[in-house]
Amino acid sequence: MLTKLAWRNLWRQKRRTLLTASALALALVLSLFVRSLQEGTYASYIDNAARFYSGLIQLQHPEFGDSQSIDDLMPGDEAFIAVAQNHPNISNVLPRIESFALAAAGDKSKGAMVLGVEPQLENQYSGIADKVIDGRYLDGGENQVLLGESLARFFEIEVGDEIVLYGQGYRGQTAAGLYKVQGILRFPMPQLDSMLIYMPLAQAQALYSTENQVTNWLLHTKDLTQLAQTHSELQSAYPNTNVRDWQDLSPEMAQQISLDKVTGVFMIYLLYGVVGFGLFATLLMMTLERQREFSVMLATGMLRTRLLKLIGIESLFIAGLGVLIGLAVASPILAYFYFNPITMTGENAEMMLEMGFKPVLPMQLSADLFINQVIIVLVLLALCLIYPMWRAYRLNLVSGLKGGSDAN
Repeated sequence: MLTKLAWRNLWRQKRRTLLTASALALALVLSLFVRSLQEGTYASYIDNAARFYSGLIQLQHPEFGDSQSIDDLMPGDEAFIAVAQNHPNISNVLPRIESFALAAAGDKSKGAMVLGVEPQLENQYSGIADKVIDGRYLDGGENQVLLGESLARFFEIEVGDEIVLYGQGYRGQTAAGLYKVQGILRFPMPQLDSMLIYMPLAQAQALYSTENQVTNWLLHTKDLTQLAQTHSELQSAYPNTNVRDWQDLSPEMAQQISLDKVTGVFMIYLLYGVVGFGLFATLLMMTLERQREFSVMLATGMLRTRLLKLIGIESLFIAGLGVLIGLAVASPILAYFYFNPITMTGENAEMMLEMGFKPVLPMQLSADLFINQVIIVLVLLALCLIYPMWRAYRLNLVSGLKGGSDAN
C-alpha cells in the first residue's frame, strides 16, 4: 500500500518531483564528467610515462631494486617468462639489461645508463624509433648504439662517430667495448636524455657477460584498472622474484598524481556541496508544503514510523528517476568524449608534445566509476533527507491541520 501511495504522490506534484530528480541528475552528470576526465587523464599519463621507461610492472631479482648491480640477474629464457606472457591482462613483455658504464669520446667522459633492448619489441611498445632525430634506429647489428641528444651534445659527437663504454660486467668481469653511434634520439625526460644509451639486447649481454640473463622483465597491462589484481597474481606466480608496479618504480610520479587527485576530489566535494544545498532546500520545501497532508494522514490513524517509510519510498523513487535521467544524459556525453578526446591547444599542447604525450584529455569509462558516483549521489540524498524526515516525525498535528509549521 505504501509503495502504491508513494508512486501516486510523486505525480500529484509533477513539477516538484521532476525538480528534485533533476537536481540529482545534475549532480550525477557533473560528477561523472569530472571524475571520468580526471581518471582518464591520470591513466593516460601513467600509460605514457610507463611506456617511455619503467613499464607498469617489472620482474626483478629480489636484490636488484636496492643494489642496481649487474650481478643480480633474472633468467632470460621463454620458460621463465611463459606465465607472464600467458596472463590474460598482460599485453607486452620485454626483456632488458639495465646497467651503468663510463662513456668516453675524445677527451671527455661521463657516467651513462646503458639499456639493452630487443629493438623491434621496444619500438612496438614505446615508439622509440619516432624519437630518433638524426641517423637510424637500431636494427640488431653489432657495435651500434643510440644516444640521447643531450649526451651526444656533451661529447660533441654525431652519427657515425664512435664511443667507448667501460664498466664492470657479471661477477667482476670487465665490460668494455667500442661502439658506433647509429642514431641520436630526443628523449622526453631531460634527466635521462643526458645519460641514456640504447643498444641491442644481445650486444648488451655480450658487453656485460650475462649470457642469456637479463636485469628485468618489463610488463604492460591491457587494463590499467586491473593492475593491482594482476600484480598480486604475478607475485604469487613468481614467489622468488620482486614484482614491482609503477608506483614502486616511480614513487615521485605516484606522489604527484596522489596530490593532484586530492585536489580533484576536493573540487568534486565542493560540487556535491553546492548541489547538495539545492537538493536539501528542495526536499525541505517538499516536506514543509505537505504538512497539512501529513497531519491529516496522522490524524486518521497512520503511525509516524509508517509516514517516514512513505517519505523514504517516495525519495527512493525520486532517486531512481534522478539516477536514470543522469545516466541517460551522461552516458552519450562520456561515450562521445571517450572516442573523441578533448584536444588541447596553445602552450599546454606544446608542453605536452615536448614531453612526448598527445595533447588530449581522454575520458575513462568503467563500471566502478559509474557505480561509485551513483552510490555517492544516493548517500547525498540520504543526508539531505535527515532533517526533513525529522521535521515530519516531530510534526504538531494541531498546527499542521491549521496550516502552520511548528513542531513539538
